[in-house]
Amino acid sequence: MAELITVEDPDDPRLRDYTGLTDVELRRRREPAEGLFIAEGEKVIRRARDAGYAMRSMLLSAKWVDVMRDVIDELPAPVYTVTPELAEQVTGYHVHRGALASMQRKPLPTAAGLLGPARRVVVMESVNDHTNIGAIFRSAAALGMDAVLLSPDCADPLYRRSVKVSMGAVFSVPYARLDTWPRGLDALHEAGFTLLALTPDERAVSLDEAAPHRMDRVALMLGAEGDGLSARALAAADARVRIPMAHGVDSLNVGAAAAVAFYAVATGRPTA
Repeated sequence: MAELITVEDPDDPRLRDYTGLTDVELRRRREPAEGLFIAEGEKVIRRARDAGYAMRSMLLSAKWVDVMRDVIDELPAPVYTVTPELAEQVTGYHVHRGALASMQRKPLPTAAGLLGPARRVVVMESVNDHTNIGAIFRSAAALGMDAVLLSPDCADPLYRRSVKVSMGAVFSVPYARLDTWPRGLDALHEAGFTLLALTPDERAVSLDEAAPHRMDRVALMLGAEGDGLSARALAAADARVRIPMAHGVDSLNVGAAAAVAFYAVATGRPTA
């Protein structure tokens, strides 16, 4: 059973994992380097635990102790109880969900290791908005995508905002980071994947015409909000595909576009 420890000093070094959570640059450097990430809210904490991530500690306001009692009873890690005011001092924002956990990261698999059993893969290039990362992972999990590959400069899926927006779906879809770009895409070609680059370009083939759900192994490539896929990424694709638009709308937010495209890729997919 975890030890319940009441903390009253915001500078207590035992709370270091939770300091400055709103400082994006600081957390982007610290968390991967120290092998941790932050899960926020009861559901996300439970999903991280159920996905096999080890817990370093929890930070709870008093009213959340009973809610999280079953988790606490299983933990070897310390649980720090604080007032809402102290939690805000430590983290830099009002922790309205009242529950945070510092989780230990796992080593990332290799791209080659993920591709073996996969048939429907998401490839992201330079998607560095954490909200978009979280939304894409949530759609990928809900719509049956098998794996996600990230270009070297994509945002961290385990950053707090990404995890929160995905509602823990980042724990459900395995992902890997490609070492080189776009050369890393060669692994997909070698594994027999057809690479489809999603673009609003009217010269691209519509998803209906491309019929990705009929392809044996398909990888859908997504670019950053605004810029889209780079010329190098487009050149590496086997085909360019688009979502048909109406009423003069030229494009969708990348998170919304991803959900539509994932449905088109997964619909009618073979079950064998």
